[in-house]
Amino acid sequence: MLTAIVTGGSGGIGSAICRALCEEGYHVIVCYNSGRENAEKLVTDLTSAGHSAEAVRCDVRNESDIISAVDDAASSGTLAVAVNCAGTALFSQVQDTSVAELSDIFSVNSTGTFLMCREASKKMIPNHFGRIINISSMWGISGASCESAYSASKASVIGLTKALAKELGPSGITVNCVAPGLIDTPMNSRLSESDIASLVDDTPVGRIGTPEDIASAVLFFCNAPFVTGQTLCVDGGMTL
Repeated sequence: MLTAIVTGGSGGIGSAICRALCEEGYHVIVCYNSGRENAEKLVTDLTSAGHSAEAVRCDVRNESDIISAVDDAASSGTLAVAVNCAGTALFSQVQDTSVAELSDIFSVNSTGTFLMCREASKKMIPNHFGRIINISSMWGISGASCESAYSASKASVIGLTKALAKELGPSGITVNCVAPGLIDTPMNSRLSESDIASLVDDTPVGRIGTPEDIASAVLFFCNAPFVTGQTLCVDGGMTL
């Protein structure tokens, strides 16, 4: 059985990715940190529909959690796909951002992604096959005012993706990145209706994205063996 592991699997985007991978026939490891209830409900829904999935707690700030989760995924079958979707945001002006806040956002968005790539690649290299998909952000490309720490952490994910594509390509592993735009998820609940309306006005397709839009991009990379090191903006054209 081919398995896939998704960090942040209990979140809005993560859960859509888990559903899409299950529908493709993967056994999916739904990783969660604080969202145990959501993860277990998702697994119940998926298994009730005839799919194969399990929930595993994994705080990507914790190296041992990542190692354990990847071991679980590999013990369930052949680890074929790793999706780094766990992430955290910070809305703060640079002069007000503390070292602790900076460290925390990088530990999740950057270090957590790096460690998952490291551990997943260990399982994939002997099989000479794998798909690693990292979730960055449009702000990792263009930068966002009052989100400098977040933008920097997400930009690092893009650099990591390019480096690993070169490093792991000879081992049959592709590494790609999805950069979402404004997506309808709880992470964006801090935005007011007027904020969202303004962002929609700046988006050529005239709407905000859905988690399923991101899941579709992940599936594209899963099924694109000659595509690696790429960052696909799924932002409705906002960063054009």
